[in-house]
Amino acid sequence: MTALAVRCVLGQNRQMTNSADILCIGSVLWDVIGRTASSMRVGSDVPGRITRLPGGVAMNIAMTLRRFGMTPALLTAIGRDAEGDELVAEATRMGMICDHIYRSDDLPTDVYMAVEGANGLIAAIADAHSLEAAGDKILRALANGALGSADRPYAGTVALDGNLTEELLQEIARSELFRSADLRVAPASPGKAERLLALLGHPSATLYVNLEEASLLCHTEFDDSAAAALALTKRGAHRVLVTDGGKSASEATGQDIITQTPPAVMVTRVTGAGDTFMAAHIASEAEGMNRSDALQRALNAAATYVSGETPL
Repeated sequence: MTALAVRCVLGQNRQMTNSADILCIGSVLWDVIGRTASSMRVGSDVPGRITRLPGGVAMNIAMTLRRFGMTPALLTAIGRDAEGDELVAEATRMGMICDHIYRSDDLPTDVYMAVEGANGLIAAIADAHSLEAAGDKILRALANGALGSADRPYAGTVALDGNLTEELLQEIARSELFRSADLRVAPASPGKAERLLALLGHPSATLYVNLEEASLLCHTEFDDSAAAALALTKRGAHRVLVTDGGKSASEATGQDIITQTPPAVMVTRVTGAGDTFMAAHIASEAEGMNRSDALQRALNAAATYVSGETPL
C-alpha cells in the first residue's frame, strides 16, 4: 500500500470514529434462541424455531440505536475465529463502527443460548467468558487517544452493560476516562445485577433495571416500579429507570419520579426487550424529547418488540 493510500485509510477511519453518536461497551456475541408457541416446563420437548442472530446486551442496544438513526461504536471482545469474523462483518454491514473492537487470537467468540415458550423465558445460558477474560483491553481506545484519554476523556453518551466483571465496573466507576461521560447502565441479567452496585454512586450514571434486578440491588422485595425506583435513588443512584413487564415503568431522579403504563400487546419474544427499551429511551433523549415523552416512546418500542414487530 502506498503512503498516500495509508493516509487515505487513516483519514477514513478518523472520519468513521468522529461520526459515532454513542459508545456501546460490553457483550457482542451470537444469540442462539429456540422459540415455540407451546407452554414449556422442565423436560419439555416441543416443535419450534431456532435462530442465530447477533446479540449481547451492547449489541442489542446498538442495533436498536441504529433503527433510531444513531451510529454506535462497539467496544467489546470478539475472537479471531470464523464466528468472530462473521459477527464483525454483520455489525459493520448494519452500520456500526467496529474499529475499536478488541480481537483476541486465543479467546473464542462469546455466545448466548436461550429457550422461550408461550409462558416466557424458560432457561438461558450466557457464555461471556471471553469478554470477562479480556478485561480492560476493551477500553484501550478510551485511553490511547482514539476516542479519548485521561487528559481529554470521552464526553459523549456511553451504554454500559453488566456482562463486564465486577472488578472492571469498579474501575470504570472511579476512572478518569469516564469522568465526562453520560453513563447509561444495564445489567445483563438478574444474576449479574449486583455487579452494578459499584456504579450506584456515580454522579452521571443512569441505571436501567427491571423490578427483580432492583430488588436484588436493594435486598428488598418491591410491589411496583415506583417504589423500586425511589429506593434505588435513596441508595445513591443518580437516576434510575425501573420496568415491571406490562404493568408499569418509572423514572426517578432523587424524589422526582414519573410512572407510566406500557401498551398491552401479545408477547411473542422476551430476549432483548430490556435492551430495546434502554436504547429507545437513549435515542429519544438524544432527539431532545422531554422525560415523559422519552419514557412513553421507550415503552412503545419495547412493547412493539415483544409483540414480534420491529420497533421504530
